[in-house]
Amino acid sequence: MPLTMNKDVFITAALTGSGGTQDRSPHVPRSPQQIADSAIAAAKAGAAIVHCHVRDPETGTPSRDLKLYRELTDRVRESDTDVVLNLTAGMGGDIVFGPTNAPLPVNAAGTDMIGAEERVAHIAECRPEICTLDCGTMNFAEADYVMTNTPGMLRAMGKMMTDMGVKPEIEAFDTGHLWFAKELVKEGVLDSPALVQLCMGVPWGAPDDLNTFMAMVNNVPDDWTFSAFALGRNQMAYAAAAVLAGGNVRVGLEDNLWLEKGVLATNAQLVTRARGVIEGMGARVIGPAEVREKLGLTKRAPV
Repeated sequence: MPLTMNKDVFITAALTGSGGTQDRSPHVPRSPQQIADSAIAAAKAGAAIVHCHVRDPETGTPSRDLKLYRELTDRVRESDTDVVLNLTAGMGGDIVFGPTNAPLPVNAAGTDMIGAEERVAHIAECRPEICTLDCGTMNFAEADYVMTNTPGMLRAMGKMMTDMGVKPEIEAFDTGHLWFAKELVKEGVLDSPALVQLCMGVPWGAPDDLNTFMAMVNNVPDDWTFSAFALGRNQMAYAAAAVLAGGNVRVGLEDNLWLEKGVLATNAQLVTRARGVIEGMGARVIGPAEVREKLGLTKRAPV
């Protein structure tokens, strides 16, 4: 497949994530105010979309607390800076098994499995333009942890998102996730054209080599919109690769803590660096209004 470079690129800033990074950098935002402030700074630097998780303000551990999502949403919406809001719906699908000689019962301390309606409760209240749909089950780097998203769960969550008028961002960690996403569109669970995030280099999903990346790109339908990212040191390289392959860009502290060797980054600094890469390639960075028009999004106030 010949490459067709994207000339009008949007940047997504993934602000904090749900990984155990809160004590590895002072720049990882914890409280709703810190996350909102980081979102606004990233938007001013050029991010059209901010992808948000919430954390316990005291400990920094990942949270599903609806009140934290609502405070974050209100702070972003009430600011003078416009940005497309993308809230995660990935929480609540975690299983940590017991040791290999006795996997059951599961490890209660690490397991967090809830129903589809509860997984999207904050989406229903906060009404972001976009929310994520992790489109498959996957082993992560941890020995006994499984990110669990069954076909039935994804059909239920996807239909709820569509009925709410919130556009799912399909998180594809491997080729089979794209396969199932296309099935969801075929079944009418998700609307077409769809929005996809290609997640590269997340152990143990799709590795971040270019052959695998292009296999992922070639499996995205031509009328869909995709972004891509890679973890750690390859974050900026994949900003360039995504644009060259016809896609959009995601950067942020969810995926990478470093601006350069020995220098911890802020989200705004990573967006600024990505913007330089994109514009240096001769492409244009587009803002939230153009993204809403491109993706058919509606900005709404929370319920």
